[in-house]
Amino acid sequence: MLHIRPGRPLVCRFALLVAFSGALVGVARAREFWLEPVRFWVQPGQRVHIRRLIGSHFQGDVWAGKRNRLTGFWHHAPGQSSVDLLSATAPADTLASTITLQQPGTHLVTLTTDNAFTTLPAAEFTTYLQQEDFGFILAQRQQRGDSAKPGREAYRRCAKTLVQAGPVLPTDTARAWARVLNLPLELVPEQNPYTLMPGAAFTVRVLRYGHPVAGQQVALWQRAHQPQALISKLRSNQNGRVLFRLSEAGEYLASTVRMEPAPAGVSADWQSTWSTLSFGLAGKKRL
Repeated sequence: MLHIRPGRPLVCRFALLVAFSGALVGVARAREFWLEPVRFWVQPGQRVHIRRLIGSHFQGDVWAGKRNRLTGFWHHAPGQSSVDLLSATAPADTLASTITLQQPGTHLVTLTTDNAFTTLPAAEFTTYLQQEDFGFILAQRQQRGDSAKPGREAYRRCAKTLVQAGPVLPTDTARAWARVLNLPLELVPEQNPYTLMPGAAFTVRVLRYGHPVAGQQVALWQRAHQPQALISKLRSNQNGRVLFRLSEAGEYLASTVRMEPAPAGVSADWQSTWSTLSFGLAGKKRL
């Protein structure tokens, strides 16, 4: 609750209320979603809890979604068949995401959701599109004569995380960490970050159902000495590749979002897909 002292001038009270309501709007729009293990490095055979977080600037709260919102939840272990984690979870109103990393090497965990729906008043939707750099959607709304209409959006999520069990294996030929899963939108690393050192180049590919996406904006966040630090925002080349520099050790999040006209049968005007990839970078070689 917002508390305002009785003696505070009316203008100041109004300014505080505006700021408070603006903060609420920001929270309502913060729909980035990612997976984050409680530890990015564990020993083989250890169990690790994979948190499902929603927020912005690589800082979020636990996602309240349940099992019935998921379209996929998979554990891809080195040299092993993929494991469907949904089949091992309890009823639809719960979601278990603690897994055992039995094999040494780099593990990939992925989660995808179905659509949720939101409607924003025209002015708020315009601001939202501007903040997400969706100028082409603004142009399409103008061409359709829809600029004064509310924005009806369907949004879904595709999240990945990489967790290292035991020593880094440069000779890993299974490459579970680089597996292409043909998701609606996914970020696929071209180097295993657990084999890299600070200062290394790191390339990710942006794929839509397995095909490269050109001109897609990707953000890279780092949680190290300065929380919520945005490293950079770059657009993919014609092959869907984006090249980043991992400046120092810490926890990283790559994120991207794509919006397009909603397909037939979806009760919205626009379909957005939010995709993330989280991983750790060591400060020195781990034995």
